[in-house]
Amino acid sequence: MNSQAPHSATLGADIRALRKARGLTLTEIATRLNRSVGWLSQVERDMSNPSISDLRQIAECLGVPMSMLFAHSAVPADEQGYVVRAGTRRPMGSGDEGLIEELLSPDLTDDFEVVHSTFEPRSKMQKPANRPTQEVGYVISGRLDLTIGSRQFTVGAGDSFRIKHEPYQWTNPYDEPALAIWVIAPPVY
Repeated sequence: MNSQAPHSATLGADIRALRKARGLTLTEIATRLNRSVGWLSQVERDMSNPSISDLRQIAECLGVPMSMLFAHSAVPADEQGYVVRAGTRRPMGSGDEGLIEELLSPDLTDDFEVVHSTFEPRSKMQKPANRPTQEVGYVISGRLDLTIGSRQFTVGAGDSFRIKHEPYQWTNPYDEPALAIWVIAPPVY
């Protein structure tokens, strides 16, 4: 098998995908980082390696945890861009609201992303979200209460749902965690 990682599975490609998903230009990010556009362009093309401090600032600008930018080193080169092992999923989000998310997609360069979500018992999304996305969720176990637009639903194991450019909010008022798989297009993480 080819020992070179495909370009789409690189740190630079993920930084570029995250930047574009947020509608930010190279100039905007470079200005926030107090770096040149050329330097950031080289980072995105994997021609320059950012320092830990640079990565911390890039993650902050892009609104992602730093751990998302470190995951490539844990993946064998011949699997990068193709396989995500259970123990090497990238954590996403802060987990503050009782939601633990892990990226199931090999990288962030597709037209969609797949996310494994664990909603802790008695957890709740603090304020509704309204993203310019289409999202489909599939509940593996547990139950969730969802508000999508003005409609309210309770979904459980085996149920699926869609959120399409509408405000939504979730809550898990139950005593067991809820596990779900989400497909989100375009990617937001």
